[in-house]
Amino acid sequence: MAMPEAVIASLAPPRPVSAVGESVLPIAGAGLVVRRGGRTLIDGIDIAFEGHGLTVVLGANGAGKSLLLRLLAGLVNPDGGAVTWAGSAPDRSHAPFVGFVFQRPVMLRRTAIENVHYALKAAGVPRAMRGDIARRALEDAGLAALAQWPARLLSGGEQQRVALARALAPSPRALLLDEPTSNLDPASTLAIENLVLAARGAGTRIVLVTHDLGQARRLADEVVFLHAGRVLERAPAATFFDGPSSGQAQAFLDGRIVL
Repeated sequence: MAMPEAVIASLAPPRPVSAVGESVLPIAGAGLVVRRGGRTLIDGIDIAFEGHGLTVVLGANGAGKSLLLRLLAGLVNPDGGAVTWAGSAPDRSHAPFVGFVFQRPVMLRRTAIENVHYALKAAGVPRAMRGDIARRALEDAGLAALAQWPARLLSGGEQQRVALARALAPSPRALLLDEPTSNLDPASTLAIENLVLAARGAGTRIVLVTHDLGQARRLADEVVFLHAGRVLERAPAATFFDGPSSGQAQAFLDGRIVL
């Protein structure tokens, strides 16, 4: 799926200048409502993400997981309520500090390393620094040998690793991931999970939407469980998986249909 370069530029985070980089947190939503076609898809959500750690957002199909992530990233405007970054309305000048990786890789018609270069340029990283940063990002993603390949000719898993390397290269303060390993092979999934864990270890605040309970158990510090556009639970991962407090969450964990 093609996407204008200007949109990718707006998602590419720059190297942090601590006072500015910190200023995107907390990323919060207050009274968020989204309606489409007479249906309420997001129904009065209040939520905030700050500090460090990795939050996994779970819920059945149609619960509102991906839509909530796009709201928090400023990619979708709510019909009610407001999103704030550090207490203020999302500001495009701060948008580069909020990385976003889509479920389907979004590649420019350039080589893998040029995709990373483009993000670094858009983020304001000095030209003299871009080459080394881009090479390290691709090395970390296991893609050094494919740096000069046209990005759109890479496999789906390789493209997603390029997308994540591009988002991580300039050290974002927050990283929002929308099912980044959906339909990928195990090797690509492992590579992406390792990159995500490394980013968490480096202090990036991560919010990950996934449908994969195994992945959620491997990665989550805490879990947010959505149902019908509402947050039913938010708890430390161990607490949630040992015994969720809602019947809907228990049904989800049991693999039953959640109504």
